[in-house]
Amino acid sequence: MKYFISVFIFFFLMGCKSKQYVNTAAAVNDTEVSKIINGHYANKHDFKTLNIRANAKYEDEKQAHSMNADIRIKKDEIIWINIKILGFPIAKALITPTKVSYYEKINSTYFEGDFSMLSKWLGTDLDFNKIQNLFLGNAIDDLTKSKWVSEINDKLFKLSQPSDADITRDFYFEASNFLLKKETISQFSQNRALEIQYPSHKEVDKMFLPNEINIKASQKDKISINIEYKNTTFNEDLSYSYTIPNDYKAIEID
Repeated sequence: MKYFISVFIFFFLMGCKSKQYVNTAAAVNDTEVSKIINGHYANKHDFKTLNIRANAKYEDEKQAHSMNADIRIKKDEIIWINIKILGFPIAKALITPTKVSYYEKINSTYFEGDFSMLSKWLGTDLDFNKIQNLFLGNAIDDLTKSKWVSEINDKLFKLSQPSDADITRDFYFEASNFLLKKETISQFSQNRALEIQYPSHKEVDKMFLPNEINIKASQKDKISINIEYKNTTFNEDLSYSYTIPNDYKAIEID
């Protein structure tokens, strides 16, 4: 159970289904890379706080668990997560631009560190902005800082890097609002693969958000996490209470 809790929280760093959907369009003609990137970033997220209530299901080769979570984001400053099973809080996480911290009640343990461990574990550089992007449905990487080639793949615009590097990244967008539908990161030398899919989106206060996030990761084991947003609200006054109990034991995650 301790391994499951750790993995689940780290992929979050990464019920009732929403019935609001944004119409999307198929890609049918070649489009310049700059138009795809500019179109994606035209979908701005101008807010101070975001409150998300979500259901989630975790599954690996040995176990499956359903749970719910409260996710609170103070833009560019704090990501706060409270995870519950059957209505009972079992873990909390607090992410800031400089630190990753969580504690879990089942084993009375906690972890505090920076993003280097998560980056090594997933095989890609992680920071606060990339985790925030994951929840908002934005491309994890800053697409303006690399060179890309575009093609049409399965009726989506696909951006990939023209490189033989050990780590490859691919991003897939629909053609109506250039919303991100899928991103993949693979590290061949370590046999690691991470895939994040956004099957559908909704529009809230003129901003696009995911309805659901499907995460698949594989290295030695295969893990999947499906997150469904039940309710989202912007610009409320939120609290981010987080105190690690004094008697909890610090752990290290390999």
